[in-house]
Amino acid sequence: MENKRVYFIEGDGIGPEIFRAAKKVIDRAVEVEYNGEKKIEWIEILAGEKAFKETGSYLPDETLKTLKQEAEVAIKGPLTTPVGAGFRSLNVTLRQTFDLYACIRPVRYFKGLETPVKHPELVDMVIFRENTEDVYAGIEWEAGAREARKLIDFIKQELEVNIDPLAAIGIKPITEFGSKRLIRKAIRYAIENKRKSVTLMHKGNIMKFTEGGFRKWGYEVMEEEEFRSRCVREGEDGVEDKVIIKDRIADNMFQQILTRPAEYDVIATTNLNGDYISDALAAQVGGLGLAPGANIGDDLALFEPTHGSVPKRAGTDTANPCSLILSGALMLDYMGWSGAAKRIEEAIEKAIARREVTQDLARLMDGAKVVGCQRFGEIIAENL
Repeated sequence: MENKRVYFIEGDGIGPEIFRAAKKVIDRAVEVEYNGEKKIEWIEILAGEKAFKETGSYLPDETLKTLKQEAEVAIKGPLTTPVGAGFRSLNVTLRQTFDLYACIRPVRYFKGLETPVKHPELVDMVIFRENTEDVYAGIEWEAGAREARKLIDFIKQELEVNIDPLAAIGIKPITEFGSKRLIRKAIRYAIENKRKSVTLMHKGNIMKFTEGGFRKWGYEVMEEEEFRSRCVREGEDGVEDKVIIKDRIADNMFQQILTRPAEYDVIATTNLNGDYISDALAAQVGGLGLAPGANIGDDLALFEPTHGSVPKRAGTDTANPCSLILSGALMLDYMGWSGAAKRIEEAIEKAIARREVTQDLARLMDGAKVVGCQRFGEIIAENL
C-alpha cells in the first residue's frame, strides 16, 4: 500500500463543515480509483481561531515547524482575516513564510449550471497569480502614523514628489526575480498541458515600472533558451504547436473574459490583479463555491478554497464544499494521483446534473432542490 501524508488545517467559520464533507469525498475517490492500494494519512495542524483557543496563538510555532520540516503537501479550509484592523492575514503570512510564490486557480464550467453569462462553457482558464509581492507584501502605514509622515517627508524632500501629509501610505514591490519565476511556471504549465496561450495581465500603462516591469520581464522569459523554440509572440508567424504569449491591460482583460472568453487560456499576473480576476471568472461559471486554489513553492504545496470563512454561515450546514473538494482534486493531481482527481470532477458534474445542490448553486438553477453541505458531499461521494 502507498500512503501519503497530508497535513490539514480545518479553517475558521464554515471551515470545519466543508472540510468534513471534502475529506470524505477525497478519501472515497482514492479508495475507488486505486482499490485500496493507496491511502491518505491525514495529520491535523492548527491555525486560526481553533489554534488561538488551544494555544493562545493564531499561527503556532509548532505549525510553522511542522510545515517547514515535515510537510510536502498540505490543505486548509478558509481562515478569517479582519477588515481594517486586527491581526494580519494568516493566508498571506503562510504564503510569504514558505515562499509559496505561485497561486494557481483553475476556473471551468460544470454542465447544468445556469450562470449570469450566456456562454459559461467557453470559460476554461488557469490563473497564475504571483503570491508574495505587490500590495499584499503588507508594507503600509495608517494615515497620520509616525512612519507614514516620515516616509512622506522623505519622498517630498528627497524625490520632490508632493503627497498629502495625512495620507495613508502603502508600498507596491514587484521584482524581476519574483515575476519571472511565476511566469516561467505558467509557461511550463501551458506547454505540459497543451494549452494554447499565456496572457500577461498588467496595468503597465499607468504603473510603468511595477506592472509594466511584470509585462517586460514576461516577454524576456519567453526568449530564454528553455522556451525560445516553444513559444511565439502574439501576431508572429509559426504558431503551430507553440504557446502564444500575449499581454492585456488589466481593465480591458475584465471585458475580454466576458466578451471573448474562448480566446484566453492561461493568465499570468500580479498579486492583486490575480485576486480580482480569479473571483470575477468564478462568478461567470457559478461562483466561488466552485473555485479551487493552490499555493505552490519549491518545497511545499498548500491547497485551499478561494472563498473566505463566511462566519455568518458557520454551523448552519448550508455552505458549498465544492471549492475545497476541487482543491483536494488539485492536490491529488499534484501528488500524481490524477485518476482520483478526475473522478472528483466527474462526480461533481453528476451531482449538479442531479439538481440537488447547496443554496448558492440552487439560486442558479430552476427547479433545483436545496440540500445541506454534508448531504451535498454525500451525493458527490455516491457518484464516485
